Amino acid sequence: MGRHPGWPARLGPLQVAAGLLEVRKPRLSDASAWSRVRRRDRRHLETWEPTTPGDWETNNAALAWPGQWSTLRALARRGMSLPFVITVDGQLAGQVTVGNVVRGSLCSAWIGYWVGTHAVGGGVATAAAALVVDHCFFYAGLHRLEATVRPENTPSIRVLTKLGFREEGLFRRYLDVAGMWRDHLCFALTTEDIPSGLVGRLVAEGRASHV
Repeated sequence: MGRHPGWPARLGPLQVAAGLLEVRKPRLSDASAWSRVRRRDRRHLETWEPTTPGDWETNNAALAWPGQWSTLRALARRGMSLPFVITVDGQLAGQVTVGNVVRGSLCSAWIGYWVGTHAVGGGVATAAAALVVDHCFFYAGLHRLEATVRPENTPSIRVLTKLGFREEGLFRRYLDVAGMWRDHLCFALTTEDIPSGLVGRLVAEGRASHV
């Protein structure tokens, strides 16, 4: 019917150190909050994100959001992506995107995320990614998720390893980031790796709790 089997969706809530965390579909009304966080945290985000034409302030202005929102929604409706926004205590804190969804005998996709500085260190990225991974495997019908990250991005690598993603190799000059072609490590996870899910593991470890 032109809709992804796992989208739209609202995931959570989970209580983490930073506050009450939820994951939901992006809204057109997110423009101001999205722009405020993105422009404030340029130094925190630009180092790790793919190079795009234009300047940071323009690309992350509130007026840029409607175009991005429309593209994300169109890809989701065509079954090619599952885009989500992360909120903490009702306030936008970042995004999680599952992209390049391939069905058939592969049933695979990649997952990427970013979190604003106000939510770093509070378990937000880990819990949000756990919610989305479980959703992809148990409801969206995917079998494998990949995540690529620069070797220098220690915090993101820590998130992936805590979730159980395994390192599978190094992609040489894989992606244009901050104006240069950068090496990226490839991490992956399949349904067989987490038969009981990631959220349950976080709760059992005391890293999050159901509300």
